[in-house]
Amino acid sequence: MGGTHTGDPGLFGPRSVTWQLHADPMMWVAGIRALYFQALHPRAVRGVLQNSDFRQEAWGRLMRIAGFVGTTTYGTKDVAEKAGARVRKIHRMLSAVDPDTGERYGVDEPGLLLWVHCAEIDSYLHVLRRSGYPIADTHADRYIREHLVSARLVGLDPHAVPSNQDEMRAYFEKIRPELAVGVEAREVDDFLRRPPTHPLLVPAREVLWRRVAQLAYASLPPYAHELYGRAAAEPATVTRQLRATGTVLRCVPARLRWQLPPKHILRAMSRLGPGSRPAPYKLGR
Repeated sequence: MGGTHTGDPGLFGPRSVTWQLHADPMMWVAGIRALYFQALHPRAVRGVLQNSDFRQEAWGRLMRIAGFVGTTTYGTKDVAEKAGARVRKIHRMLSAVDPDTGERYGVDEPGLLLWVHCAEIDSYLHVLRRSGYPIADTHADRYIREHLVSARLVGLDPHAVPSNQDEMRAYFEKIRPELAVGVEAREVDDFLRRPPTHPLLVPAREVLWRRVAQLAYASLPPYAHELYGRAAAEPATVTRQLRATGTVLRCVPARLRWQLPPKHILRAMSRLGPGSRPAPYKLGR
């Protein structure tokens, strides 16, 4: 096999920025930051909470998002396209009601899908970069551009989606007046701080989960802390904490981390050969 690519490289392929970044363990912190960020859009978060029992479902939701990202990054083209079709089909069937106006709207409104997409991509990029992953501006722009593919998968028109850092910044500037913390965002915040756990696991939740959730929250932009009404540590302190966490997590051998189900990365490497192994140094190429 050597480093030859005999199998299906999937939607991104082993030479993409996405392929390298998504193998990093800080993606978990980034995923929780994305949930906090997404909850700041009242219409979007209402779509989630009105269609699921979030407190009971949130673990499943986090795992499904992680599964979708893993599948679309490291799976074959066919598997990734099917995952996208499944998400679009589910979204088409769901709607939410605005309690103030009584208006019913679909959760697949382009504006809502766009917010969820941008909050997610921004979170992945922001947390990985700030925790010490070596991402140059050209890589960051390439990463955002690569994710026009995942935007298409969830039903967005790629032409209407930010394709570099400047466009992403402009998008967040523009949408800021629409962001607010309502009942639903409070519910998400409450869950993320104290997720329901088996009584025996409560001490572990206090030590581990709370730390990760606090770090994810602290890494949000200052205006998000203002909206939530909860202070966070100074940015320099947060950056130090993110770097320390990244350093510790990256000390765990990748082979060991990737053994965790559903083993997307190991499956991709067995399909494409050892040369497809994700690694930060490959970004420079």
